[in-house]
Amino acid sequence: MGANLSTTVAATTTVLIGMFLLGLFIALGTWVISWSDHVKRQLQVKVFFTENVTAQQVRAVSLYLADRQAAGAVKDYRFVSKDEALKRMRRSFPDLVDSISSNPLPASYEVTPRHAEQVKAVADGIRAQRFKGVEEVQDGKKTSKRILQFARVIEVVFLIAVVVLLAASTLLIANTIRLSIFSRRREIEVMKLVGATNWFVRGPFMLEGLFCGVLGALGAIVLLLLGKEIVIPTILSHVDTSSDVRAWAFSVNALILLGVGLAVGALGSGLTMRRFLRV
Repeated sequence: MGANLSTTVAATTTVLIGMFLLGLFIALGTWVISWSDHVKRQLQVKVFFTENVTAQQVRAVSLYLADRQAAGAVKDYRFVSKDEALKRMRRSFPDLVDSISSNPLPASYEVTPRHAEQVKAVADGIRAQRFKGVEEVQDGKKTSKRILQFARVIEVVFLIAVVVLLAASTLLIANTIRLSIFSRRREIEVMKLVGATNWFVRGPFMLEGLFCGVLGALGAIVLLLLGKEIVIPTILSHVDTSSDVRAWAFSVNALILLGVGLAVGALGSGLTMRRFLRV
């Protein structure tokens, strides 16, 4: 490694850049996925009642929702009275509410499906019952469809990006270490001709790959830690998010980068050696 310091530095820098991008994308990707899950949890089916609905008719809907909850389709449901609906409107649009003399808002049930993908099925099931006293069943069809499509796109992009970064890092390290091996190919040939085993020759180069992988991963972790302590607080201060929206813990991210750095370093050097061991 001392005799080939330039290639060692190049390999370490390559790992550092690759692991930094991977760590950054893991943090950003898991945060965005958490945000999309938070948004999906907000998807609800709303059952609006008529003005003259009776308590018996409301109870019939409640019993049906209780059965759907027991079956696992509904996570939770909540009755919103006319007075509570007016209070919500007053908090959101005080100027609008002050100008009305009566309460025009209907009573309703807010139904949260077990899974966001079940919004349409739950709404269709309620509509199929044709409950008396129910004026309208809303499932936010267009909004829920867009949110679910967006969430799927995020998950696919995250997976593809991670695979591409891992493949790129492995190939870059392999090419960098190949230069180091190529400069010592005659030494390897001599060692093989005098009886050295493949693993005897491969060992030092794999150790070099492991060293470059660990050192590069540690450098990336330090850079990410600086970003976490300096840059992230500034960004989050301008972003209004819920407390349940968060990325993976930094310690988990750091352990992943160390493990991936070790694996990529060893794999890159190990695969590269195969060609030069055929003497």
